[in-house]
Parts: sequence; C-alpha cells; structure tokens
Amino acid sequence: MVPPATVAPPEALSGTPEAPAIKEPVKDTILTPRFYTTDFEAMAAMDLRPNEVELEAICEEFRKDYNRHHFVRNEEFEGAADKLDPETRRVFIEFLEQSCTSEFSGFLLYKELSRRIKDRNPLLAECFAHMARDEARHAGFLNKAMSDFGLQLDLGFLTANKAYTFFKPAYIFYATYLSEKIGYWRYIAIYRHLEKHPESKIFPIFNFFENWCQDENRHGDFFDALMKAQPSTVTGLRARLWCRFFLLAVFATMYVRDVARKEFYEALGLDAREYDKYVIDKTNETSARVFPVVLDVRNPRFWERLERLVDNNAQLAAAEASSAPAPLKALRKLPFWIANAAEMARLYLMSPIPSDRFQPAVR
Repeated sequence: MVPPATVAPPEALSGTPEAPAIKEPVKDTILTPRFYTTDFEAMAAMDLRPNEVELEAICEEFRKDYNRHHFVRNEEFEGAADKLDPETRRVFIEFLEQSCTSEFSGFLLYKELSRRIKDRNPLLAECFAHMARDEARHAGFLNKAMSDFGLQLDLGFLTANKAYTFFKPAYIFYATYLSEKIGYWRYIAIYRHLEKHPESKIFPIFNFFENWCQDENRHGDFFDALMKAQPSTVTGLRARLWCRFFLLAVFATMYVRDVARKEFYEALGLDAREYDKYVIDKTNETSARVFPVVLDVRNPRFWERLERLVDNNAQLAAAEASSAPAPLKALRKLPFWIANAAEMARLYLMSPIPSDRFQPAVR
C-alpha cells in the first residue's frame, strides 16, 4: 500500500510565528509510535447494517464536536516552560513528542480512510473524518506545547518519510480500539491524580486532559461498534487469538516504555509501575465489553514476566549506547532479544479470561 503522502497536515499542525527549531524525530524502535496503512478497498466494502443504528448514533455524537472550543491556550502557558528544571524539561519534551506523533499517526490513517472510502461507504467515511479532525486538534495542541520549549515536530516531513506498517482492517480495529481506550485511561488517571495533587502539575496542558480523554473514549466506542458490525472480528477462535495478541502487544509495549521513562511520571508525583498497572487493568476491563477474551492481568506472574521484559530492554539500551561496532552490538543484543521473545511467548500462553466470565475489580 502507498503511504498517504497526498494527505497534507492541517495548518494548525505546522509552523508558528516564533519559528521554533525543528526537532529531529527520534529513531524508530519497537517502542515508538508507528504509522499505519490498510486495505482501503476492504474497508469501503464493509457492510455496516448489522450495527448501523449504533454507528449512526456515534456519528451524531461526532457531529456535535463537543471539544471544538476546548483546545484554546490561556495565560497559564506564558512562561510555564521556563519553570521546569533541565531533567523534567527533557522527559516532558519526550512525552510531548511521543504523544504528538501518536495522535498525528491517527490523523493520517483516519483522514486517508475517509478520503478513500467516501464514495462507497459514506457513513464510515464521515466517522473517520470526524476522528481525523479530533486527532489533528490533539496533535496541533501538543506540537504547540513543544514550541514553548523552542522545538517543534515537522509533521509534513513525518508524513512523507516515516515508514508505514500495513495492517489488515481487523488488525486496525484491534490496535486502534486499544490505542483509544488506553489513551482514555492514561489521560483520565493523570488528570484525577493532579486534581488531588495540584502541586505536581508541571505544565498547564494537563488541565485539558479531562475533556481530551472523552475524545479518545468516543473513538474507542466507534471501533467497538464497528467490530460488532463485523462479527468475525470478535467471535471464533481466530478472533480470540488475535485479541490476546493485541492486548499483550499494547500492554507490554506501554509498560516497558513507561518504566524506561519513569522520571516523567515521578515529576508528576506518580509511580510509573503502579500507574501502568491501573491503566492496564482498566483497559483490560473495558476491552471485555467487546473482545471475546481478555488477559489475566491480576495474576502476579503477568507482572513478573513484564519486569523481565523491562530488565532485558535496559540491557538492550545499554548495548545500543555502547561504542562497540554494529556487528558486536548486534551480538550483545541477541540473547536479550531471544529472552524477550521467550517471555512474550510465555505471556501469550497464559490462560486468558473469557469475557463473559470476567469480573471487574471492586474498588
């Protein structure tokens, strides 16, 4: 599939009058956000009739655009960047970059889907257009926050130069559903924590997280309804296996990444591990509403094995940072890649929980 190079980022996502420096994108790794493309013909041909009423209701919610006046900067942003110490500044810029890239990835995918299928599947195209609008708004707001630190991502450059991963439509549904729902729980958890501990609010962007995460939640609800309109994605053995795979991939990636940058969460007064355990548990619980199975994330062995991934990742990072020649680096990394593959296999083979028997936590 050809990357959507024809999709130009909105003006809100590029340049500012202050002309901040263009930040060089971080090197792609297994933990960095990816850009996706899919089978547009298959998406256009989808029959929505099995769940058309719910999808139309969700589209009507999108049309109302509840957050159209929400992302407006105020005087709190003036000088806020100058108050951060160098280490907090570094990890916060990293958070902004990763978040902006992730939101922009969603914008590109949804915008291209809307453009490609609008003539054959107008309801689906309209839903994707509204979600692209939301993601563009989020990415622009994050990129503007980066400009407070004298930096900005060149999103047009990313559009044309970043590698695109092809996913079949069903895989897009699983991955984006989880991305949106985990985004909701991540944002609302931070917002509620900072409500109780305002002294840990290092930057005013967190004031926007409550309404912001509702966009994520609505997007996740859309993919929930879309999967129910395509029953094969959430019923049968193949669906159970793929749902397990994507749950594990999303949870493991988040945990390893967040523990590796725990300083950001410490700056907010959070423990990265406890925060991730909460977010993963709530996302797993939410996923039981549509996925046929979910993971046994309350099993201590699940977290022990994630910790082994964290340790292996630290060794991989140390090998990469060394001054050794590339072949020697690869040789040093090999045992840890093998160990990671083994741990992921063990995690995947842990018995899942059928969603109809899943019991939400009592809190």
